Order: sequence, then structure tokens, then C-alpha cells
Amino acid sequence: MRHRQKFKRIVATATSAALLCLTSGIAAARPGSSPKEPPTATPIKHLVVIFQENVSFDHYFATYPIAANPSGEPRFNAAAGTPTVNGLSGGLLTNNPNLLNATNGTGATNPFRLDRSQAATADQDHDYEPEQEAFDHGLMDLFPFSVGTAGTPPNPPPNAVTTTGLTMGYFDGNTVTALWNYAQNFALNDNAYGTTFGPSSPGAINLISGQTNGAIPGKNISAVTVPNTDGSFTLISDADPSGDVCSTSSNQVSITGLNIGNLLSDADITWGWFQGGFDLSLKNANGTTGCMRSTTSQVTGETENDYIQHHEPFQFYASTANLTHARPSSLAAIGSNNDGANHQYDINDFFSAVSAGNFPAVSFLKAPGYEDGHAGYSDPLDEQTFIVNVINFLETQPEWDETAVVINWDDSDGWYDHQIGPILNQSTSASDALTAPGACGNGDSALPGVNAALDHAQGRCGYGPRIPMLVISPYARVNFVDHTPLSQTSIIHFVEDNWLGGARIGQGSYDAITNSIDGMFNFNQRQLAGTLFLDPDSGEPAKGH
Repeated sequence: MRHRQKFKRIVATATSAALLCLTSGIAAARPGSSPKEPPTATPIKHLVVIFQENVSFDHYFATYPIAANPSGEPRFNAAAGTPTVNGLSGGLLTNNPNLLNATNGTGATNPFRLDRSQAATADQDHDYEPEQEAFDHGLMDLFPFSVGTAGTPPNPPPNAVTTTGLTMGYFDGNTVTALWNYAQNFALNDNAYGTTFGPSSPGAINLISGQTNGAIPGKNISAVTVPNTDGSFTLISDADPSGDVCSTSSNQVSITGLNIGNLLSDADITWGWFQGGFDLSLKNANGTTGCMRSTTSQVTGETENDYIQHHEPFQFYASTANLTHARPSSLAAIGSNNDGANHQYDINDFFSAVSAGNFPAVSFLKAPGYEDGHAGYSDPLDEQTFIVNVINFLETQPEWDETAVVINWDDSDGWYDHQIGPILNQSTSASDALTAPGACGNGDSALPGVNAALDHAQGRCGYGPRIPMLVISPYARVNFVDHTPLSQTSIIHFVEDNWLGGARIGQGSYDAITNSIDGMFNFNQRQLAGTLFLDPDSGEPAKGH
């Protein structure tokens, strides 16, 4: 009975929390009031993208599927026949190039396991140029020197935790337990990359447009962009969206051109971006409200704003922005073109709308800051709670049989990863350093920009660092590791193929040259069970499931 009651609490957590948005003046819709679903090229009628923060592939999956399983931590035991990944083994663990390169100084170390008690870590450097420098012309041996940030003592061993060698640390299935269980039962890709190098804003914008050219000066644009020959700019670093009522940074820009939201709206496909803290009318238990609504992590002890404006990519585009954070007129309107919020919502709105029978075709989910996984103020345990509550909730919905969840990250945070990806777009700007000072290749292979007259948009060296990507769905391949080269933009490539007849954004978007995520599905066979309910605290299968 205790187990059944605990499971009911697990699947109800997200739903009950979401109903808070009903106090914000939104009229509830009746269950089953969703508009007629549009035709799709696959059985997937609902795509949910959980877009998290700052993780390299090796940081979370270095030794998958082998976990250390020490006493006192959740266990992970791989099923027979579980495939391996392109992770860390042999000399990469025992005689790593980052140990051998004396330039790394006291941070020179082999990769090492971080245990569950070390879930709270320091944020690493993940700017456009330092990340390229860490790759050291493809030798992948300058991570501690170029991007490493030391942890704060006291800290459990190894000693590298308190040096720049912290960047070499990785978690296994005893800490990122839920993600390993999702990989075990659904599909994981070990060959996915950031569409370009750099931090959160470029990563988020690449997710929705595959293009960071076309930045318009707001405040101090020179600090976050690379200029082009036509007078345009390419965003390479974090900036707040110009005009967002919550924007406070000294660096503010807007972006021209198209994004996937424009294509979906034009086709009258329901969609939305749902982000923690976006509803400025709510008040948290700690009394914070408006743009300063915040939550303190019980893991890191840090207090972070729920809404982080430079993580909201659609706010950078005038066509898809909701700069005042206006509320939708009703739950039934969420996702539609006449919703009053221009498709930009609070995370609570997603749970409330789906519970009321209004499940948008395409939904992008961004956790409140403390649960987004960003090192420094968030962590893998808080992140796990958010991800598991979302998926447990979705698995109880009647639409689950035609739903797919993609988990992806915005950048690597500078965490070590041993694999360099294909360089599909070269760049030769002062901020590049991948193959030589000022160079990412020789510039011969280049994508144009938003301006059709610009045949080469600088500041878009990519692919960037390797990041994880998972697909959870009744149609996901089971216990499968996909090796197809992918990027963040592969997700909208799938959206374009599934809902838009293969239409592309154009204007230099990566969507035309990146692969789709469809290799992670088996559309000819749906899993009979198709669900995996996990405990949001431990990440292990919920009792009785």
C-alpha cells in the first residue's frame, strides 16, 4: 500500500503543481477539447522537447552501461545485450591526453567519477573561443587549461575536484540514474553535438532556427557577436533578448530571420515554448514574484531565478516574442495562433493545458532555473526530478501512444568530451581557434546568413561539443544506441518532416544539412508497454512498475 501511495504521488506531482496557473485567471477547458490533430508523416502526433542545460556526453554517459554501484547510491545494472557507447575506456581513462599535457598544470588529470554526494559542482567555462581552444586542433587535451574551473573545498576525493581538472569529472548511473534507465529502455544517441560552439543563448537559438546570424544591436552587442562583411552580426555568446521585461544584462540583442515557430504558425500547427517562471503573476512560497520569482535548490543551496531570460530563444524574434509575458486567454487557446501569449508560456501552463485535453503538437519545455541542470546553481539530481515528473505525467495521458519526448541540452558547459564532431560550417573570425588562431577550418565550407547576399556567415564554427540526446516514446527503439551524426537542429528537422512536408527554414539554417532524429524510432512497431515510470528522487523504476 505504501508503494502504491508513493507511486500515485510520483505521477501526480507535476499535475498538482501545474494547477497553480488556474489561479492566474485562465479559464479552464473541458477535457477532450483539443483541436483536430493535423496529419503527420509518422505516428507521432505530439513531440515534447525537454531542453536542459550544460552537459557533455562524457559528463553523463562516459561509462554507460557500467556503473560503479557503491553502497548507499541507487544501483544501475544493465540488461543483458545492452549496447555500449563511444565513451571512456582504456587509455582514455588511465592515460588521458589531458593528464599528459603539461600545459594543464595542476589540473592535469585523467577523467574521474563524481559520486552522488558531489552532484553540486562548479560551472565550467563554455564560451565560443575557449571551447575551441580546449579541442587543441583535435587533440582534445587542453580542457583543464582552457575551460576548467576548480571546485570549492572541502570536497571528497579525488583532489582534482578542487583544481581546473574538475572539467574531467563524470557521473554514472548511480547519479544520473533516470537518464541511464531511459537509455536502457528507449533510445540514446552517442554522436550528437551542439550545432555550434558556445553557451546557452546560441544553443537555444540553434534549437529553433539552426541559425545565429542576423543579430540586431541592443546593448553592447560587440561583446557577444562576430561581425560579417555585410554589416550583420552573428551571436556567439549569452545575451538577453531585447525588450523582454525581465532582461537586465548589459548584453542585449534581437535576431532577424525565421524560426520553427514561424513555420508551424503558418501551417496552423499548435505549438508552444513553456518555461519555468514565465508567468510573472505567480508568487512562490518564499515570497518572490514577477521576474525575480526564485527557488533555492536543496542540493546546491543556491537560489536561482525560475525564469532565465537568455534561455528563452523565441523571445529574441519579434515574430514569436511575448515581451510583456502576457497570459493566454484560456487553456483551450494555448498553442494556437490566437492565444494572446504568442505561443510563450509558463511551465505550469503545459501541465494544465494537457490535463485539460489541450495537448499542443510541438512543445518545448524549459525547467525552472534550479532544475535545468546548469552546474553552479543546479545539478543532476534536481534536473532528474524535473525530467522524471514530466515523463511520468505524460505516460499517464491518453495521447501517450502517439507521443515522443526528446531530451537534449543547450551546450556542454565545458565539461570534457573526448570526441570531435564533423565540422559542417567553417569560420575564420577573430573569435575562432579550432584549427589555428582565428580559424575553424579554412572557411571554404560555409553557410550563408539571413541576408541572401551574405554567402558566408562567420562565428558559426560547428558542430561544437558532443552532448547527449535521448528519445522516449512507445515508438522509440528499445535499448538502442544510435550513432547517426546529429545536432540540436536535428530536432526541428524532424518537426519539419513530420508536420510540414519537409519544408526548411532556409537562410543558412543547419536544418537543411543536419540529419533527422528519425533513426531513433521504429515506426513499424510500437512497444506493447511503452512506459517506464521512475522515482523522481532515485531515478530507479517506481515500485511495482
